[in-house]
Amino acid sequence: MASWEAEFQALAGSALAARYRDAFPANYRRAVTPSQALRDARFIEAHAGVASVDLWIEEHSMLRFYSQSRGYLDEWLPPLNNLGLRVVDQDSFQIKAPFGGVHVRCFQVESPLGTERLVRFREEVLGVLRAQLHGQTEDDRLNGLALSAGLTWRQIEVLRAYRNYYLQIGGDSHERVHQALLNYPEAAQLLWQYFCTRFDPDLPWPSLAAREEEGLLPLRLRLQGVLTQVSDLKTDRLLRALFNLIDATVRTNFFCAGTEDRLALKLSGLGVIEMPAPKPLFEIYVHSPVVEAVHLRAARIARGGIRWSDRDDFRTEIFELMCTQMLKNALIVPSGAKGGFVVKRGEVKQAYVTFIRALLDLTDNLEGGRPVHPPRVLCYDGDDYYLVVAADKGTARLSDTANQVAAEYRFWLKDAFASGGSLGYDHKRLGITAKGAWECARRHFRELGRDLDQEIITVIGVGSMDGDVFGNGMLLSKRIKLLAAFSGQHIFLDPDPDPEVSYRERLRLFTQVAGWDQYDRSLISAGGGVWPRSAKEIPLSPQVRRWLAIRQEVVDGEELIRYMLRAEADLLWLGGIGTYVKASSEKNEAVGDPTNDNVRVNACDLKVKVVSEGANLGFTQMGRVEYALQGGKINLDAIDNSGGVDLSDHEVNLKILLYRLAQTGQLQVEPARWLAELQEEVVVRVLAHNASQGLGLSLEVERCRRDVLPFLAVADRLENAGILDRRAENFPSREEISARPQAALTQPELAVLFSHAKMQFKQALLERPDFVCRRLMPYLEGYFPGILVERYR
Repeated sequence: MASWEAEFQALAGSALAARYRDAFPANYRRAVTPSQALRDARFIEAHAGVASVDLWIEEHSMLRFYSQSRGYLDEWLPPLNNLGLRVVDQDSFQIKAPFGGVHVRCFQVESPLGTERLVRFREEVLGVLRAQLHGQTEDDRLNGLALSAGLTWRQIEVLRAYRNYYLQIGGDSHERVHQALLNYPEAAQLLWQYFCTRFDPDLPWPSLAAREEEGLLPLRLRLQGVLTQVSDLKTDRLLRALFNLIDATVRTNFFCAGTEDRLALKLSGLGVIEMPAPKPLFEIYVHSPVVEAVHLRAARIARGGIRWSDRDDFRTEIFELMCTQMLKNALIVPSGAKGGFVVKRGEVKQAYVTFIRALLDLTDNLEGGRPVHPPRVLCYDGDDYYLVVAADKGTARLSDTANQVAAEYRFWLKDAFASGGSLGYDHKRLGITAKGAWECARRHFRELGRDLDQEIITVIGVGSMDGDVFGNGMLLSKRIKLLAAFSGQHIFLDPDPDPEVSYRERLRLFTQVAGWDQYDRSLISAGGGVWPRSAKEIPLSPQVRRWLAIRQEVVDGEELIRYMLRAEADLLWLGGIGTYVKASSEKNEAVGDPTNDNVRVNACDLKVKVVSEGANLGFTQMGRVEYALQGGKINLDAIDNSGGVDLSDHEVNLKILLYRLAQTGQLQVEPARWLAELQEEVVVRVLAHNASQGLGLSLEVERCRRDVLPFLAVADRLENAGILDRRAENFPSREEISARPQAALTQPELAVLFSHAKMQFKQALLERPDFVCRRLMPYLEGYFPGILVERYR
């Protein structure tokens, strides 16, 4: 042992040898030479306790992992397998470094591609392993591209992002993508080169046109040559699909400084061949260790909320909501947009902030009224500076957070970027979405000869009092008899409630932000109660059985919800997340909400007189139509709950105006003070829009019943113009309509036609700004509060 120590000291020098005098255990000295020990010591010193990895290629190829924790063997093997390495032998040691113990895990490895490949791409392999140790990248078979194609971990991350996005739009499985890229590493290399050539700002072409002709075109030809060698049809299509996604990308933040923790890809929807219709104009896909996200926009000027999602197919959820948002936004000038994210690691707020930064990385700014592209971002899509986000599921209290990020970017919209923050209009406090839906319900009841505000009405609800739409809605009248409600956690039953007493208790729950489990049981009528939604056995009282018209004395929670949805009442108030009603001809699998498959019912079984969709996607469109055909009163979720987007639109436009006035010195007080003073008038205008939209739709129903032909002509015209997709909207054919007893469109179908017609009209106006200025100025002025028009016409 003395000779080993002496040799180590001679090699290391007195200072380093003194620091490591007692560091090496006996089993280490038996297996490791003094010169190798010196290499270990220098590596440990250089990394100062930070987990890292080194690759020695001498007589054997040795991977050496250094970390503070020992770890288990089964944790270390998958990353090596995914790199394409085979483990021949392994050993482990604990070195007592001066700053603490360091565990060294050693693997003797071989590459099926040969040692020469390991020597050539040593840094690429180490880069992948270091990135994994620090949580910067995922561990899957794509990491094998480090050896097979010589790609760095960040270059592999680009292909991994396109893989994940491809799967979100309905592409093949992970394994099929991995096989395609690993079996044809030259294609993988060319895909990366194409991406790099398309977006690297440091490459020397003077223009995008020159870059296309001199850089991209030759790469396309080379890739085409490689693909001719692919014998499998599915593999060929998959590789072409990945190339198409890169070619349809119009911006990326990959080459921006400080964005190593996130990758954002902006795609032109029209350029993606395999994207389902209706295609968004632009879509930003965000890939990061903490978040995976999408943001879809139907037009350059578009707006909508950003929500947290817990679905693997989160893009499908966001896509459907964008389509709904497009119909909802027919009430305002901007078209529909929607964003959504899944949390991969950490907390919702961290994931949300990463998502917001990625969006702003790719968004133009306005400086002196002129668009300015983001630094080091090549833009193939022209100027694009309008980006507005709003609160949605899981982000209701994060508007200020988003605006703080926007302030860091000096984004021109300031706190109009994320409406509803502390300097904006609080939707829940104002109850604007619920009040707008109430206006639509009031119209339905009026047509039934009833006064929603003066008569006692019975209600079945979806949601709980701590929620915005449900809570606010159930406080809009003291004459509500809420017979039953359910949320994601609880079921509430009150078969014969006292309207005054139950109103006060609902108000208490709303004020205290409490769910049904906090309801005072002593205030519930005989036979009622509160149970967990997951309960296996819920006893039913005679009063409840009589109301539900069933004989069963005990049911489980899901069965009880199905009975509740099919019970008699005046109003079904939808204020919670989920799709609970479908058409009898639809299968649950087609609905896209697997969480609620076991409680969903058919529309033909409903006995309520009126449905109000304060929440999105409470019914499928086919479910709405089936319910309407049997005489039920229902609009469209995009009609009922448009108050929120209308209020946000007013807030954003008022802020744009007020901040501009402040900058030019024409506004002597803080814009936020003005915004607060205008709040009451803005709410009145928003609710007037809800009421007039409901009235307009009712009038269309009457006109359609008298003469359906003009409406069919409008539908044909919109379809021929590519605005209405009958299949996507489940819009009926002429033959289907003529087979109906009234031979007319239902109210939900007219709501779709109504919204698409307004969208076409808006587009026509945008193409004729002179007409807007000359003929429609009274409408423009009528949008703004009177005092602003008077002072700043």
